[in-house]
Amino acid sequence: MSLLSAKPRLGDQLIDRGFLTQEELEAALSEQSASNGSKLLGEVLVQQEYISEEQLLEVLSEDIGVPFVRLDNRMFDPKIFGLIPREFVEKHTVLPLFKVRDTLTVAVPEPSDVFLIDQIKSTARCEVQVVAATAKEIRRMVQTYMPNTQVFVIDDIIDDARGDAVELIQEQIDDIAADADIAGQSPIIRLVNYIVYNAVRQGASDIHIEPNDRQLRVRYRVDGALHQALEPPVHLAPAVASRIKIMAGLDISERRLPQDGRVHVMMDGRTLDLRVSILPMPAGEKVVIRILDNSSIRVALAELGFSSEVLESLEQQITRPNGIALVTGPTGSGKSTTLYAVLNEIASPEQNVCTVEDPVEYRLDTVNQFQANERIGLTFPTILRSLLRQDPDILMVGEIRDEETARVAVQAAMTGHLVLSTLHTNDAVGTVSRLIDMGIEGYLVAASLNMVLAQRLCRRVCPKCRMEYKPEKHMRNAVDAMGFEIEKFYKGRGCKKCRQTGYSGRIAIHELLVVDEGLADLISDNPSIHTLREYVRDSGMVPLRYDGFRKVREGITTVEQILKVTSEGWTPRKPSIANPAGE
Repeated sequence: MSLLSAKPRLGDQLIDRGFLTQEELEAALSEQSASNGSKLLGEVLVQQEYISEEQLLEVLSEDIGVPFVRLDNRMFDPKIFGLIPREFVEKHTVLPLFKVRDTLTVAVPEPSDVFLIDQIKSTARCEVQVVAATAKEIRRMVQTYMPNTQVFVIDDIIDDARGDAVELIQEQIDDIAADADIAGQSPIIRLVNYIVYNAVRQGASDIHIEPNDRQLRVRYRVDGALHQALEPPVHLAPAVASRIKIMAGLDISERRLPQDGRVHVMMDGRTLDLRVSILPMPAGEKVVIRILDNSSIRVALAELGFSSEVLESLEQQITRPNGIALVTGPTGSGKSTTLYAVLNEIASPEQNVCTVEDPVEYRLDTVNQFQANERIGLTFPTILRSLLRQDPDILMVGEIRDEETARVAVQAAMTGHLVLSTLHTNDAVGTVSRLIDMGIEGYLVAASLNMVLAQRLCRRVCPKCRMEYKPEKHMRNAVDAMGFEIEKFYKGRGCKKCRQTGYSGRIAIHELLVVDEGLADLISDNPSIHTLREYVRDSGMVPLRYDGFRKVREGITTVEQILKVTSEGWTPRKPSIANPAGE
């Protein structure tokens, strides 16, 4: 990477902008001194990942009076690309943006390089105005919007991955249609392999490949949020979609109807499953790939962020011989991960453990897994009724979706089986009302329901760039309303490791409703949701927001995250239960 000469008091400017801390500056100055002047301060700061190249260039460009820009497709006019030959653009890492009268605006990574600016003027034969942009962004935009129509050189945008780092395990497919020829060419195979490889390496749960009129956008969902990964040339969209269809055994000639498939991937010695969903759009076909990593569900309950008293109660409930244990929350709240962790905890060769799922996401060695298929009449209730005649000990139902499934689950629980399942509700208390609204009588709910665990996922503060800060007044008020005293609040400043987001990874927050005798008597009378909430509040149940603020106090997450994923809770009325550690 080429960097500009460091200006006086560069470190102070970076600190003033919040890009750097005093401790990081002192560490970088020490390393620069140890290099005997062979390294610039900015170079050291970027190499040590204290700041990004973008942050450095933003400060340096301001010093010389050149605008710093973040490039996107709305910023330039494709008609002027011919003013500068592609060879010159690639050699010098520059990008022509637009021309107004006789002045051409060009993005360059080193706006102080007067010799380069003179060369651009001579080549374009007009006046030139430069703006600053990072070399990485310029190369990405050149590859996307000045494509060589003959060959897509994937190495131009891949500078940190090996082409053979991922091996796709797929069945041999014969009689591929002629329009799939390009999908079988090496550059397309390498591109799709890299998209998958890089997504897995970044810990993504999903890959979104989205074509529109001007670009092919590839985004990864990491820690619950989508972020842009790369932009291959838009003319490659049909070939990329066809290549993924071939891998998943789908019909490459069908471009009007949705298709779903599955791909097996070998990476770093472990097997991953990819669930592929393809949906037609006006500009092409959108592809979404769900990444299923078996290693991600081989975790113990103790590793899922439970507070000590919730974990203790949960472990007691899942070892009961019969009854229903539910995990609730919205899509993407980690319900499946929690259920698989429970199964890992209680499954043994001495027990017949069976699951009914749609689809089966992860394979478990000691569990009998069955997949529903409603198109042929193989529904959740149908499989469950048959399983009850197969001598099960523990049943896991992927989701209780309707009254019929709920009734079979209740029947199984009442006849001596432990039933695990999920339900979509906002909180633990709402689950009781939801079951009654489905048509299950209150006395049956009271007799069969053991517990409800509600959970949400919050983003973790990045440990590398964590810093103390003062939250806004309304956030402090929300903390105070829950009876908390938090002296220090932390958030991430943003660094290369966390992609400048300030967050890295996720942590779960929980509330656990245990159905005791008093609550069971109350449920039998079909109580209102308000009556149920008053009971659990008096019993000392810790609500989601309360558990979240405990993790804020520990510096794990931020107030913003807790307020984003939870509704207003209450302060438990039994401190001995809510605060076993004397909080």
